[in-house]
Amino acid sequence: MLRDDINNAVKEAMKAKDERKLSTLRMVNSTLKNADIEARGQGKPPLGDAEVLGVLQKMIKQRQESVELYEKGGRAELADQERAEIAVIQAYLPQQMSDDEIKSAIAATITETGAAGIKDMGKVIGALKAKYAGQMDFGKASGLVKAALTG
Repeated sequence: MLRDDINNAVKEAMKAKDERKLSTLRMVNSTLKNADIEARGQGKPPLGDAEVLGVLQKMIKQRQESVELYEKGGRAELADQERAEIAVIQAYLPQQMSDDEIKSAIAATITETGAAGIKDMGKVIGALKAKYAGQMDFGKASGLVKAALTG
């Protein structure tokens, strides 16, 4: 399981005295624990690997936004710190799909689901999330799906 990999990496980072990696992984564990608590409050089971991947992607997106803000504000050291955190978190995500791979996956999913128009966009996105969790940026993919269904 992905959580076990993260917990083992925390132990390794402690032994190696890698402070950046250790603090980032502890932050990941804390975020996952908070997500589990939130899910429990809604009567859901603890997060599975697919949901954990979603949380990790969200954390990366937050850090990418922070990097942009820090760079605009002239805070290069803080931007570098966020980039280092992104690198640690990305190590636990599957390889991201290229734009061409995303487009072909969208085309195949539209065919599989029989989507005919924009009203079927939710069905297509749902199928993509089930099949490619953690492998594509769904913000970008939703724009491509919309374009494919309207064009």
